[in-house]
Amino acid sequence: MSKNRAKGGPSGDAPVTAPPRLGVAQILAPRAVAVIGASDNVAKFGGRIMRYLTKHRFPGRILPINPGRAEIMGHRAYARITDAPGQVDVALMAVPSERLLEAVRECAAAGVGCSVIMTTGFAEIGEAGRRMQDELVDIARAAGMRIVGPNCMGLISPHHALALTSSLVLEEGELMQGEIGLISQSGALMVSMYDRAHSAGIGFSGCVSLGNQSDLEICDFLEHMIEDAKSRAICLYVEGFKAPRRFLELAARCRERGKPLLMVKAGRTEAGVRAALSHTASLAGSYAVLEAACRKCSVLLLDDVDDMIRTADALLRFGAPRGDGVCVFSPSGGGASIGVDRLCELGLRPAMLGPGTLARLDRDLLPSFQHNPIDLGGRRDPNTPTVAGGILAALADDPDVAALLIVLTTVPFYAAVTGEIGQALLACGKPFALVVTPGASADEPRRVLSTLGCPYYDNLDSALRVLGTLMESRKLAPALPVEPLPRPSDLPDASVLARIPEGRMTEPETKRLVARYGIQVSTEQLCPTLQRAVEAAQGIGYPVALKAVCRELAHKSEVGAVKLGLTERRGLEDAWHEVMAALARSLPGVAIEGGLVQAMCAGELELLVGVRRDAQFGPIVAVGAGGVLVELFGDIAIALAPVDTAHARALLERLKIWPLIAGWRGKPALDAERVADIVSRLSWLAADLGERLVELELNPVMVRSTGEGAVAVDARATLTAPS
Repeated sequence: MSKNRAKGGPSGDAPVTAPPRLGVAQILAPRAVAVIGASDNVAKFGGRIMRYLTKHRFPGRILPINPGRAEIMGHRAYARITDAPGQVDVALMAVPSERLLEAVRECAAAGVGCSVIMTTGFAEIGEAGRRMQDELVDIARAAGMRIVGPNCMGLISPHHALALTSSLVLEEGELMQGEIGLISQSGALMVSMYDRAHSAGIGFSGCVSLGNQSDLEICDFLEHMIEDAKSRAICLYVEGFKAPRRFLELAARCRERGKPLLMVKAGRTEAGVRAALSHTASLAGSYAVLEAACRKCSVLLLDDVDDMIRTADALLRFGAPRGDGVCVFSPSGGGASIGVDRLCELGLRPAMLGPGTLARLDRDLLPSFQHNPIDLGGRRDPNTPTVAGGILAALADDPDVAALLIVLTTVPFYAAVTGEIGQALLACGKPFALVVTPGASADEPRRVLSTLGCPYYDNLDSALRVLGTLMESRKLAPALPVEPLPRPSDLPDASVLARIPEGRMTEPETKRLVARYGIQVSTEQLCPTLQRAVEAAQGIGYPVALKAVCRELAHKSEVGAVKLGLTERRGLEDAWHEVMAALARSLPGVAIEGGLVQAMCAGELELLVGVRRDAQFGPIVAVGAGGVLVELFGDIAIALAPVDTAHARALLERLKIWPLIAGWRGKPALDAERVADIVSRLSWLAADLGERLVELELNPVMVRSTGEGAVAVDARATLTAPS
């Protein structure tokens, strides 16, 4: 952290922050752009930036800053930014890191609205770089100047003819205007996505590379694109959020506006988290929690950036499919077979063609070729190749066909048949994914499709991933205002939680807490002595369990501090001595509060229900296979807390063990409604605890048959001190 940021200015006050000179909309549509470090040499960053501003005919003023030149690429050059006339909206800095602070100070003094900093060597390299980054942010904010970067690749704003980047991808063709807004923390990925999309005929409303997000961040540009009429879909490449809760609010606003929001997030694995940290100094966060957040806010989460752009384009072209049936079509029996196999492996459903469709197909196809998947090789007249368009039209008209997958192999009259297929698909009005499988032999068919404006894929994997995400988009919540979740009326007032001390809670303390929220717990009694334990067992009734109660002990069974199924007094007495001895060996000298005598609880299935606080997204609730199955299956469903019982049941239905809950192979169904109620109540407890929550876990929860309830048998929790 910089000295000024830590201690303020000379008097020790907080750093001065002036009102911003420019908003995001003006940054993406500037009237005047300065290039600091401009050059005539296109081998240098400053030279390529000048070339692309000129090549793509930026309509505003271009102001090269270079003390050694009077003119650069036809534009008058200035020695310093303070010498440049008029208001400069955006300055792009292509200077070494040792000169950057001076350049930022000069831009701030010159009244520049925003500095786009490509220079690297800041927070992404460690603490020294972070201090320098903080210093340049303090300088900018004191003047009201915004910063994009550092460690970024600039901006591309096709609707405003702005190509403010040094990437060589801008050598090819013209800026292609479109309706997809792209925000990327990675500069190299941004321009790669731009290039691949350009080759596929997909344009953008704007492309932004943010780098380290030192000042302007993902949410600032996302908020702009939500309001921007030219951005009808928005794509994000994210390494870490600066304001996760703000992101969720904006994602909900995207849903309300009917704008698809798609995201690829780095940091899905431990290695990916380390890479994200070293790349842009981001806190990657838990990917499982991010998935839960995206489900809640209808964000489509993908794992490939090219697929993300292609899916956004498909959603703008077609909208979400209106059903779940997919028809596979190919000129090849092998292509058709592989296509339908891969479709099923992805979990998509092959459409069942209706009688009317079969009657239409009967005109052109032999009977054994009239069912999904469709093999064009089964034509009644093999010498008449021009039937593909009519067949595709018939398939698209079938009410169970929501989307089409076309696996295009080689075929006689290749270019002509491809053109017929492309025209039929464009006219069908339903989503489709067309795969051109050959190599160079299909160059002419690809050219035909490009001329038609018909999208295609070069491999089946990408086509299926996009098609699968299109189908997933059907499940997104409708574009309605997000209403606050109503709090159940029988929950206690959250103020009662303020009296709970910080630290690790014992099992009895945790159970008393969750019982206040209406969660049934096992019958039990905390006993400080063996004699009290004997009396408690007589009152509860054998069989009983005995557990040591010690605040420092997190996992009792691992140290032999649990005895189950005790059926008589002698067994209880022996168990008491064994448990206390085991605990003394494992944790010598710690305070033991006594033994917990507990009624043995039967159930048909053991579940885990837990809550914890995520560093980025706040309280979350999890439910899954419990007891000894936790580590074995890893079968857990997660949601942001709180959730209602309907959402909680949906979590249960996502589990691999859901068939056991619903009733498997003739066994009675279990009490899913009571489990959903427990999940919801615990999620409200998590929300009420807020920042005090570290974790709270009920494991196992013994689930009984429908109508017989569920009981929390074991529990543990850790809280922080009240603020």
